[in-house]
Amino acid sequence: MATPQVETVSTGADKAKLAVAGVLVVAAVSAFYALGQQELWMRVGVLLLVLALAVVVFFLSETGKELIAFGRDAVREIRKVVWPTRKEAMQMTGYVFAFVVVMALFLWLTDKTLEWVLYDLLLGWKH
Repeated sequence: MATPQVETVSTGADKAKLAVAGVLVVAAVSAFYALGQQELWMRVGVLLLVLALAVVVFFLSETGKELIAFGRDAVREIRKVVWPTRKEAMQMTGYVFAFVVVMALFLWLTDKTLEWVLYDLLLGWKH
């Protein structure tokens, strides 16, 4: 049985775009701390501007384009979901709560029965 081969094609230019995006992120954080003597709004502005530039460069790469396509496909699939009505959701929530209560009672009764059998009948310890 042959295993399917996953082939990823990444050009040098695409790798360069990703590297530039990474360098821009590092530069944004570095600039934020390098401008420590400046006003906070200026430091935050430079940080956000350079991070935005890094995001733009990332989305121009093939990886970024694939991420955008994945997001679009995810939104398209979410629109296909048939969501329950409020009444159906409340009924299912009620069923879950009822099941939890029944299981809690069952486990409590099992625990107390085993406690009674082990401590009172077998060992003769009285609480």
